[in-house]
Amino acid sequence: VLQGYAAEMDNPLMAHLISPELQNKKDILFGNMEEIYHFHNRIFLRELENYIEYPELVGRCFLDQMEDFQIYEKYCQNKPRSESLWRQFSDSVFFQECQRKLDHKLSLDSYLLKPVQRITKYQLLLKEMLKYSKNCEGAEDLQEALTSILGILKAVNDSMHQIAITGYDGNLNELGKLLMQGSFSVWTDHKKGHSKVKDLARFKPMQRHLFLHEKAVLFCKKREENGEGYEKAPSYSYKHSLNMAAVGITENVKGDAKKFEIWYNAREEVYIIQAPTPEVKATWVNEIRKVLT
Repeated sequence: VLQGYAAEMDNPLMAHLISPELQNKKDILFGNMEEIYHFHNRIFLRELENYIEYPELVGRCFLDQMEDFQIYEKYCQNKPRSESLWRQFSDSVFFQECQRKLDHKLSLDSYLLKPVQRITKYQLLLKEMLKYSKNCEGAEDLQEALTSILGILKAVNDSMHQIAITGYDGNLNELGKLLMQGSFSVWTDHKKGHSKVKDLARFKPMQRHLFLHEKAVLFCKKREENGEGYEKAPSYSYKHSLNMAAVGITENVKGDAKKFEIWYNAREEVYIIQAPTPEVKATWVNEIRKVLT
């Protein structure tokens, strides 16, 4: 892909086949695939080769390189832009010619999906290795490597949702790390509100997608997906946010193990939040508690 497509975009002999709108879009189309390739070729593959005789110790290899795996997050974040560019130009003569020269049965988009598939495959490989390494020397490292890879997958997944937020004025990066995101039913109760509004609000929940950052929690409304592939990825309209410095939490709401409360400015605003399961609620309550303490 890097030689037969990316490099060809800079080849003067191929220039006449590339439409002007596609020129200078190489970075959007291929993201940081070259960085991923060099990481594997120069670093990770060589490390792996050291463990050919001791496969059960391979967890160490993952742990040593774990920071480098974050390059996948960058690739996945760029993927929607890459896909939309590909859809505009997929029938371009340039791509057809490259594919013909390479003698590939599949078109470029199948290969651009590889890094996304690869990062999700590692956790399956590590789980499988753990299954056969119960009491051996490297088992702890394998378990830790699996946990770390799952952490990276969660970060990739969370960031894919976060880049789909629209309508937020500020800079999301200033809110600190994104810790959790998910969909909930939310009831609100405002002290100041008109009594009629309060009554209505009590009964009918709103469906909201929450993004918990270190410094704020964002409430968004999920917009329905249409289109295909990454176009199907949902997008979220920003509604409002609460500064974590002024948030309080009530962990148990009587009558429902899935509900908890977030309140703001000494209960001036109260949000009753219902998670899909008690487990999801517990995870969120723990994360919020960590932020608050």
